[in-house]
Amino acid sequence: MAAFSKSIPHSCYEIGHTWNTSCTKSTLQVTVGALQESLKIYAPLYIIAAILRRRKLDYYIHKLLPEILRSTSFLTANGGLYIMFFCILRKLLGKFYIWSAGFGAALPASYLAILIERKSRRGLLTIYMANLATESIFRMAVTRGLITPVNHGEVLLFCFTAALYMFFFSCKHGPRHRCCRHYEDNCISYCVKGFIRMFSVGYLIQCCLRIPSALRHLFTKPSRLLSALYNKENFQLGAFLGSFVSIYKGTSCFLRWVRDLDDELHALIAGFLAGMSMMFYKSTTISMYLASKLVETLYFKGIEAGKCPYVARADTIIYAISTAVCFQAAVMEVQNLRPSYWKFLLRLTKGRFALMNRRALDVFGTEASRDFKGFIPRLDPRYTLVKPELELELHS
Repeated sequence: MAAFSKSIPHSCYEIGHTWNTSCTKSTLQVTVGALQESLKIYAPLYIIAAILRRRKLDYYIHKLLPEILRSTSFLTANGGLYIMFFCILRKLLGKFYIWSAGFGAALPASYLAILIERKSRRGLLTIYMANLATESIFRMAVTRGLITPVNHGEVLLFCFTAALYMFFFSCKHGPRHRCCRHYEDNCISYCVKGFIRMFSVGYLIQCCLRIPSALRHLFTKPSRLLSALYNKENFQLGAFLGSFVSIYKGTSCFLRWVRDLDDELHALIAGFLAGMSMMFYKSTTISMYLASKLVETLYFKGIEAGKCPYVARADTIIYAISTAVCFQAAVMEVQNLRPSYWKFLLRLTKGRFALMNRRALDVFGTEASRDFKGFIPRLDPRYTLVKPELELELHS
């Protein structure tokens, strides 16, 4: 169990920026590295988005560069401010607590950073980070024995989410009717065409993700191109999307025939059954993201109905708390953080996040160093506060 009352007397150099004794230089190094990686992330992202949206020349001349720089500044600030507050908090508290190295330092850093980003992007970033944080909290609870995982839990979550989404979609869109409205096809061909169309979409999405990597090795390993085209995940995503659509349409048609009427409850039943299609492509990420979006939708509906209070800067606050939770996991128990986000943090910090002295953090009981193969940073003894004999005493 995590020891919340414990503290360790190490300096911020001994725990955090072990590669450099200076707080200022370390912050600058992380900031510069984050700036370089942020540009590599956002420049192609915005350019591709502009091309797909068929932006006019005026956008490329006047708006593209400012938008790239603004998002780059946001992500850079998130990384640079974290290490800055990491050091400030250590100096204010005089020691490290289980919450201060991760959550405590990341909370103000994330809050200030998100204020730099455009308002139109804050909601999407908030949903993404809330999704990550919820998943991390769930994994932490499982590790501590507070929650027992349910078999195929992501599938069940997707079933309930899909059911509610389809129910709301049915209540808002189009007039009520007593018969199916797909006039050009009978019910069977309508479902089959839906399956083929969405199967093709899923297959092509996975191919587009894999082919660029395969093309780089086209002349050295041409077999990679074939494996990219016939990869099992291509067909799994296709089967997931295709079966989701066909099951939903087929169930809806069946219920209309049996009951001889159309009802919003049909969408609820059809959506739940269609959710079982995730058995083909199990994804906690997709389930959690859609569930988060559903909660957001319900909250805004509650505001419109006057049943939920409107909280100013709610997206900013939720983003900061969610990011702080993820940083807490990244520092204290990286085994409970989504692997893709951990790789992203390593990329953003040029690998420096892995150089923290997690062996010293093991005293808090979260197995902080478990996945770091006994890594111990080489520290300059002239700048350390904790001598080897005291280190042994703390671990005992």
